[in-house]
Amino acid sequence: MTTWQHIDDAECLRFASSIELIGKRWSSGILLAIAQGATRFSEITATVTGLSDRLLAQRLKELERDRLIERQVIASTPVQVRYAATQRGLDLLNALQPLVGWGQKYGTPASN
Repeated sequence: MTTWQHIDDAECLRFASSIELIGKRWSSGILLAIAQGATRFSEITATVTGLSDRLLAQRLKELERDRLIERQVIASTPVQVRYAATQRGLDLLNALQPLVGWGQKYGTPASN
């Protein structure tokens, strides 16, 4: 049996904020696609099936704001934009691995 440590209110708020961040639709898929080598907008769109361009642009801004990815603008003709996962983003993906394993073990939660 696991021994649980006391978690104070501030830790609960940080945890809830983290879950909300990655729980937004498409966020984890986008972060994973970038971590696996999709660096351009079109590559991310092709990798994450069903994701609209508008929503991808919005999520990229949010992931960049939260320092999970970084955006690099390459001065060329035409201008190129590339995305890369930051160490913070890679750490988050590693932290999610146990949840992925749980999902593989138990599947989709039963409906009410």
